[in-house]
Amino acid sequence: MPAKKQQTHAKRARELAVKEKRERKRAKKAERALAAEGLMTNEDGSVVALETPQDEDESGVSPETPPDESAAAAVPAPAPVEVR
Repeated sequence: MPAKKQQTHAKRARELAVKEKRERKRAKKAERALAAEGLMTNEDGSVVALETPQDEDESGVSPETPPDESAAAAVPAPAPVEVR
């Protein structure tokens, strides 16, 4: 049986490099999608939820803000417009 040509080895190496690059790209894309959902993967491939900040309650308001102050009260009212 004749020996394989060097070109065959080079072609195979290029094909494997392209395949590995595509796999890495798919993995990065999947990781970004999980991060957008608030999830993260460990090195072993398991999926875990990202931790939420401990200083906010369920409503998303910081505990330092008194509950009687609303966001609407903090915004000044627009000045009246004079019509001529």
